[in-house]
Amino acid sequence: MTDTAGPAADASEAGTSTSTDIDAAAVGAAADGPPRITPVTRVLLHDLAVRRDRDEWIVGRMATRTFVALPAAGARAVELLGAGLSVGRTEESLRAETGEEFDIADFVGDLAALGFVARIGDHAVPDAEPPRASLPWLRPRHVRLALHPVLPLLVGALLAAAVVVLVRRPDLLPGYRDLLWSRHGSVVLLSGAAAGWTLLLAHELAHLVTARAAGVPGKMRLGTRLQFLVMQTDISGIELAPRRHRLTAYLAGIALNLSVASSLVLALTPTEPGTTAHRLLAAALLLALLPLPFQFMVFTRTDLYFVLQDLTGCRDLYGDGLAYARYRVRRSVRSVRTGRRGVRAGDRDDDPSARLPAHERRAVRLYSVVLVVGTAACLTFMAAVTLPVDIALLVRAVRGLGPGHGLAGNADAVTVLVVLGGVNVLWLVTWWRNRRSRRSAGAT
Repeated sequence: MTDTAGPAADASEAGTSTSTDIDAAAVGAAADGPPRITPVTRVLLHDLAVRRDRDEWIVGRMATRTFVALPAAGARAVELLGAGLSVGRTEESLRAETGEEFDIADFVGDLAALGFVARIGDHAVPDAEPPRASLPWLRPRHVRLALHPVLPLLVGALLAAAVVVLVRRPDLLPGYRDLLWSRHGSVVLLSGAAAGWTLLLAHELAHLVTARAAGVPGKMRLGTRLQFLVMQTDISGIELAPRRHRLTAYLAGIALNLSVASSLVLALTPTEPGTTAHRLLAAALLLALLPLPFQFMVFTRTDLYFVLQDLTGCRDLYGDGLAYARYRVRRSVRSVRTGRRGVRAGDRDDDPSARLPAHERRAVRLYSVVLVVGTAACLTFMAAVTLPVDIALLVRAVRGLGPGHGLAGNADAVTVLVVLGGVNVLWLVTWWRNRRSRRSAGAT
């Protein structure tokens, strides 16, 4: 995720589900009633993709971006049902292969509730309208080169050339003064906002294009992460792609920023310091580099967060980490109230990380510390620095309006109000809209 003067970009909001405990009655929620499932019932599945992930299998439907993690027996059941076997024959096959009994009728209900089943017997299962994708006219064949293995090598070569130039010419390293390339504050703000949003859009398009090359629809939209206004690209479905494709999609935005920055370094070398061209290129270089440190704020689910989640093999690192942090807080509060120390049996039973595999449990507990510390530091910085500065600038801009301040003074004041005030208003509107959407989804 990148952040340039407020806006940020997020590689993905993965919608992977990790449970199949879904009420079979949901099969007919949108119809008159659920069709009866008997041992002789056959089902027609939608086009599903399957990928093995450690000891589990990721099964999903790309059209609706719905995915679920299943044990090996569940993935085998999907395979047998998809091959046309009846419910009873599927149970018999699994019993012969594993020696265990399975209730495939309930399992079919779970699959139907996920939207994986097109027909149960002679009854069509109502299907939800698939989410809209950004740039739907863009097809995988149009952008297949985005996943070519040579592309990362080209990005690496460009970055290496820029590093060599900076080692030989350290004077080309940008500083904050390079952003003040004009003595007119309004010009600096407007040009910085235009360049920042352009880079932000390019960053998100890099995620979208790379995911689309892997066959993932993808959708860009505004969102919020703590105090940051973010543009995020939902590339749910990339979970089914090979690991190289997944990591490429997650890192595409960072690679775009590094490529732009490297190109600007090379373009700076022939320009004379102090010229307008040099100042503009230096300002653009700094704007391209500024979002990169933000990527390490993995507690806000940046691009690097998804890389970390993939490499640790976690299903929902943020959600599980947040649940574990809340559990630790509740346990601490309970200990203070009761005056007892140590861990009681009831507390261990409440530990949400206990149900996770060992490798996920370790990663989740460590991430929960990063999540709490990082969030607290971020919000503290906002309260102590960002918010007071924003308020001071807005108050100064309001006071700078009027006939007594001249044309230039009024123009600067209006620019501050439009740029800074607009970002804050957009953050509030986006936060409220997404909050209402989550509430509606929860009620549904």
